[in-house]
Amino acid sequence: MKLTFCMSFLFLSAIFFSSCSGDSSKKSNDETTSQWFETGEWSKGLKLKPHESVDQEEFKKQYQANQEGWDKAFAYLKSGELAGIAPGRYEIDGENVFAIITEGPAKEFDSTRFEAHLNYIDIHYVIEGKEKIGKAPVASANIIQEYDSAKDIAFYTADGKYYESSPEIYFIMFTGDAHRPGIKADDSAVLKKLVIKVKKVA
Repeated sequence: MKLTFCMSFLFLSAIFFSSCSGDSSKKSNDETTSQWFETGEWSKGLKLKPHESVDQEEFKKQYQANQEGWDKAFAYLKSGELAGIAPGRYEIDGENVFAIITEGPAKEFDSTRFEAHLNYIDIHYVIEGKEKIGKAPVASANIIQEYDSAKDIAFYTADGKYYESSPEIYFIMFTGDAHRPGIKADDSAVLKKLVIKVKKVA
């Protein structure tokens, strides 16, 4: 009887300490990622700030898997000549990283939709003007237009959070982030915007 009790006690203790150790390890990993992200060394001197909604764990994984591509993306973002670049598509690193610049009026809310991609991660940056941008997990979104592999896009409805974007910050939308860009934020006559597409490799 005593032996059975002791064995049960040891078994439960092992589970308890294993659980505590796992929680401690996860907390330690989260803190390490947060510290790494907060240093901003990965941005190579970019003065713009990433929005607080950026998934730091996913960014760290993607950056470490494709550092050369992300470094080129941030170098393009800090070039300082974006206002003078005409709308169009621009190669940065072949199909690994490229930029799309658009210019025109922001859209009314009902004229926009949530979208998501499978092969590319988006950096969204407003060069001139303002916009609202929505964000929601793809996992909780409802698909309304099936994935188009040629355009790397699918469309959804979702209950998302909405943020205001301006030339001081940028957003990073991963493949698990449904996003709803281009929503009119104020009476700005022109919205000039840059989206840098970075190939997902991990």
